[in-house]
Amino acid sequence: MENKEDKASKLSDDHKTKAIKYRGIRAMPFIIGNEAFEKIGTLGTISNLLVYLTTVFNMKSITAATIINIFQGTTNMAPLLGAFLSDTYFGRYKTLAFASIASFLGMAVLTLTAAIYKLHPPKCSTSDIGTCVGPTTGQLAFLLSGFGFLVIGAGGIRPCNLAFGADQFDPSTESGQKGINSYFNWFYFTLTFGMLVSVTVVVYVQSSVNWAIGLGIPAGLMVLSCVLFFMGSRIYVKVKPESSPLARVAQVIVAATKKRHLQLPDDEPRKLCLFNYMPDDSINSKLPHTDQFRFLDKSAILTPEDQINSDGSAANAWKLCSIQQVEEVKCLARVIPVWASSIIFQTSLVQQSIYVVFQAFQSDRRLGSGGFKVPAASYTVFQMLSLTLWIPLYDRVLVPSLRRLTGKQGGITLLQRMGIGIIFSLITMLLSGLVEKQRRNLALTRPTLGVAPKGGGISSMSGWWLVPQLFLSGICEGFNSIGQIEFYYKQFPENMRSIAGSFFFLGLAGSSYLSGFLVSIVHHITSRTEAGDWLPEDLNKGKLDYFYYLIAALGFINFVYFLACAKWYRYKAADETIGLSATGEKQTEKLIV
Repeated sequence: MENKEDKASKLSDDHKTKAIKYRGIRAMPFIIGNEAFEKIGTLGTISNLLVYLTTVFNMKSITAATIINIFQGTTNMAPLLGAFLSDTYFGRYKTLAFASIASFLGMAVLTLTAAIYKLHPPKCSTSDIGTCVGPTTGQLAFLLSGFGFLVIGAGGIRPCNLAFGADQFDPSTESGQKGINSYFNWFYFTLTFGMLVSVTVVVYVQSSVNWAIGLGIPAGLMVLSCVLFFMGSRIYVKVKPESSPLARVAQVIVAATKKRHLQLPDDEPRKLCLFNYMPDDSINSKLPHTDQFRFLDKSAILTPEDQINSDGSAANAWKLCSIQQVEEVKCLARVIPVWASSIIFQTSLVQQSIYVVFQAFQSDRRLGSGGFKVPAASYTVFQMLSLTLWIPLYDRVLVPSLRRLTGKQGGITLLQRMGIGIIFSLITMLLSGLVEKQRRNLALTRPTLGVAPKGGGISSMSGWWLVPQLFLSGICEGFNSIGQIEFYYKQFPENMRSIAGSFFFLGLAGSSYLSGFLVSIVHHITSRTEAGDWLPEDLNKGKLDYFYYLIAALGFINFVYFLACAKWYRYKAADETIGLSATGEKQTEKLIV
């Protein structure tokens, strides 16, 4: 009788699900508009923070770079917590609403630090750079509170915005699936458009017109973003949160620890002796049993003390887990070593957004004979242009050609794509070192073109020489970063895809912290040597090229580590690397990186 009632309840739930009104296209103006204004606002605030801290708050370049690295690291780590809170407690709509307001508050605080003279130190003139007054404790606390609001905003927006837009389409219909694909295209277009506008128009207003106006524009755009988001509230599909998949991961670890003294049966009989249960309503695909991380299998050993419910599930999930649950945790465990390689890879890209700005400050940024100077932070637009141009070229030209050669749907495997990106990052850092060496030599051997804002002569080398390394950096992202996102999406269990989306940002967080650590330790060690500080305020007196070569050396070690991980890695059975043999049985394709 209870089973019939349960079935009736499930049928009722199915009818409720079918009754949901997906307004996909109708909801897009509100969601895409929210995305566009939010990206321009957020990126317009963050893109030029390094310049803002050094010129308005009179911070030393080392201090500013360290603060930016910590801020970016925390901003990229916050989405993991945001994904957990969204999936477990609040749902994506409430999380996005709260995060959007937090982002606006952060931008408003930064705008006030520029607009109110008591909230920032007095301006330094060129003649008294060495005696500039730094920020007071109160000024610094107010500034950091703005950063805190931005971290909260990023923690809620980044893991939820893409999925929330996809929620508005019915995935069970062909039109809904096409709508989802179209939304993804518009989402990435909005992201790129926001970056381009931010590092050109907004950065120009900040650097050349007025900081208060330049920071006020993103804050105003964020207001429009919030207004558009809330205007569409009545037509949104709001998916209710479910239990967090992280709890299922913890259950396997706890159960395996409790049963660590039990012996596993050998080979094939082991599969038959383990608890094999999978709920009918699970969204996850059935995973075959694997031999990696065998100690986790102990959590699925059925003992006389373990009790089973009438529906076949374990009475205590913290003492007994199913083989399926164990394999889901193994998917996560296999991804983590590969994910670790992304930290050092991203560290090379971080330098293209930090020290390239300082290089541009001490390079010839004149454009034509009219006296116009390209803002130092705007040079990073070439990295984005490179990525924007490379993606369609890779997808429409290179992948079809590779597909004919390899027979793979993606042309090459995801790990191969990520490995190529790491190789390009090594080339990028070597080229960056050579360009910096030439810039410094010209600054020391020829008359300079004036004094940079933070002191030091401006080299006669054109800032355009920074473009090739930025273009290569964009190609690095096109291979490795996009490959990472697809890799996590495909290799995580379906119920962990919010966590999978956060993994990429978690890698960015690690790279920001590592970059900040490297900058601090290199500055601390080299400043005590006879050769002098590698990273002084005046780059003409330093050895920034040596720092680039150091990161290249770490990148090479990381590449060797990545090759070992790629050789060891086993793709999910449902992935494209699993093919069928002549007899129809599944077989794992050997990875060649």
